[in-house]
Amino acid sequence: MSIDPSFSLRSTTVSRLRAAGCVFAEDEAELLFSSARCGEDLDTMITRRAAGLPIEHVVGWAAFAGLRVAVDPGVFVPRRRTEFLVERAVGLAGPGALCVDLCCGSGAAGAVLLSAVEGAEVYASDIDPAAVRCARRNIEPRGGRVFEGDLFAPLPDVLRGRVEVLVANVPYVPTEDVGLLPPEAREHEPLVALDGGSDGLDVLRRVAAEAAHWLAPGGHLLVETSERQAARAVETLTGHGLTSRVLTSDELYATVVVSTRR
Repeated sequence: MSIDPSFSLRSTTVSRLRAAGCVFAEDEAELLFSSARCGEDLDTMITRRAAGLPIEHVVGWAAFAGLRVAVDPGVFVPRRRTEFLVERAVGLAGPGALCVDLCCGSGAAGAVLLSAVEGAEVYASDIDPAAVRCARRNIEPRGGRVFEGDLFAPLPDVLRGRVEVLVANVPYVPTEDVGLLPPEAREHEPLVALDGGSDGLDVLRRVAAEAAHWLAPGGHLLVETSERQAARAVETLTGHGLTSRVLTSDELYATVVVSTRR
């Protein structure tokens, strides 16, 4: 059910959102109208958005790579630039591929792999309990499994040496830069999903140290990073028995390192 807004309601809503600093007020108003069940519900949602909550937390979902992905309050919101990472992963995954979505957050990457790759077998993990609950809503109805724990630790041992595509959207914002993020991120998303340590590569180093033990021969690890971190990320990954290459998307302002087990 959604609200069919009058011109007056539409104008008022857009004005309230614009006054709160929402750059895409018109588009966000349409999202709110399509998500609200009644006028009271709409007013509550506008108030929450005006208070700074991400629009995805307000409406409860995010559009990602052609899917509507559930996003609960307090869970990292999948970014559009991460579609570049996931599209590369889908391109590398053949029918029936065994895939892992590490640091899965809402489970957006795992959900896309299950939807786009015929017969894909997907396992996901995250250390944040709220993210795990959300990821289970997105992944398990599609046939995947989600585990709570730190990186590889909660995954079944039977996966060791068999993973064909490993997606690890690790946090990569340097600690001193977290405070520079938009308020929507730093105030409403978990720090564990943002803070990558002093140089932004702490979690990547931990993934790199174990990845070769989980990947199948010729298996691929895909990580998102920033352009300025890419060279150091490659150096880290090649130091752990992986060959790496950097891919970029000017359109999405995205940088992805694809590493392959030798």
